[in-house]
Amino acid sequence: MEEPKWSGRASFVLASIGSAIGLGNVWRFPYIAYKFGGGAFLVAYIIVLILIGIPMLLLEFSIGYRFKGSAPYSFEKLSKERRMPVNFEWLGWFAVLVGFGIVTYYSVIMGWSFDYMFYSIKTAWGENTREFFYQRVLGLTHGVFDLGRISWPIVIGLLFSWVWIVLSIWKGAKTVGKVVYVTVTMPWVLLLIFVIRGLTLPGALQGVNFYLTPNWKELLNPALWHAAISQVFFSLTVGFGVMIAYASFLPEGSDIVNNSILIALADAATAFVSGFAVFSTLGYYAQLQGVQVSEVMKSGPELAFVTYPTIISKLPLASLFGVLFFLMLLTLAIDSAFSLVEAFVAALMDKFGIRRQFANIGVAVAAFVIGILYTTGAGLYWLDIVDYFMNHFGLFTVAFLESLVIGWLYGAQSMRDFANSVSERPMGTWWNFSVKFIVPLSSLLIFASALRDRIREPYGGYPRLAEVLGGWLILGVFLIVSIYLTNLKTKRSD
Repeated sequence: MEEPKWSGRASFVLASIGSAIGLGNVWRFPYIAYKFGGGAFLVAYIIVLILIGIPMLLLEFSIGYRFKGSAPYSFEKLSKERRMPVNFEWLGWFAVLVGFGIVTYYSVIMGWSFDYMFYSIKTAWGENTREFFYQRVLGLTHGVFDLGRISWPIVIGLLFSWVWIVLSIWKGAKTVGKVVYVTVTMPWVLLLIFVIRGLTLPGALQGVNFYLTPNWKELLNPALWHAAISQVFFSLTVGFGVMIAYASFLPEGSDIVNNSILIALADAATAFVSGFAVFSTLGYYAQLQGVQVSEVMKSGPELAFVTYPTIISKLPLASLFGVLFFLMLLTLAIDSAFSLVEAFVAALMDKFGIRRQFANIGVAVAAFVIGILYTTGAGLYWLDIVDYFMNHFGLFTVAFLESLVIGWLYGAQSMRDFANSVSERPMGTWWNFSVKFIVPLSSLLIFASALRDRIREPYGGYPRLAEVLGGWLILGVFLIVSIYLTNLKTKRSD
């Protein structure tokens, strides 16, 4: 049975924006901007977005729209069309498996957010938010191999997350196209509420100055460009097969060039605006503490589940703002989560011809069981390790190979001709140059830099064995499974 198409352009654009916009827009982008020169980083980010982000989005949209299938199916078709010596279906499988690896812990973070919505009602974290998060909520142990106890509240939150994810993609594009009208617009509204509230707090401008004051010398710092490239890749959800699957549901006559530009700019705008919400609030908190903003600046879970609850407790209507904040995190996360699952489900349906509902439930159950590891006392350690390897090695491997396959084997010009033939705004020849040179070289640079660092010392000071088990072993298994699945007969009939 043919999969339903998007009901219209708005559904596709909102779904793609929702996939791109995630937790990293709130807890990673502002911190990196502050760390690497404020306004200088923003300039570098826009340059990278244009030279790498938009070309990669268009590349994946073109593949999905051209071959009308999931990432593995599309790479198999393009390999046959060009009679390539290698069937690159395995690359599609590797991409969706890396995405699956990510969603096994991303859904656990959603579980934390579900729990914190309830904790917010009575601001249950009290005065010591750090102890509450790390000890009472996570039950954090002293080492990565000391699993400790399972946190059953997190398990319940994880279960809620997976029920929501499965219901969101129950009928594919038909369901997603309806869900995103709520899950994409709601976090924008909530984000604007926090921007307005933050800017009206004492000390807010001090925080915003830390965010935006440019240090132009940083533009000469290779680490800034490294960070900008990494952030663009992380944020746009390219390299996971998501955008290929989403584009495969587009009806005839869809404009993929304009959509690529619109989605990339919407993602960047959300990240930029979120910086005002974060730094204005941190400015207020720094003034209360009598310290500089730099002394209270955190990123990742520390910002969301320790620093922000502390600040929320000091606001009037603390319970209301607590519920709204964690609701915002949930609605930011859900679209990214179900898009990663959708990419994997679409691949399973194409390959084995199984019904969508069975695939949805099967993937959810498998990911839920794996996710139990992240609900233990050592869960945060394993989450940190797996996240690092999935993004720095899995993601950039896919991006590097995708750009080589399209740029050099399939032909960048051929793919650009196709994209332009279905779009009002033609993409220039600079896209060819980006796909053939800029994207692969930047991906290789990030990969090589991360590999060099890991040769020198294990990531995060963890034992080498933990690094091997949580990183190299998982990626190796994904590669073996990808090759095995490629050699199985495809049951989809066109």
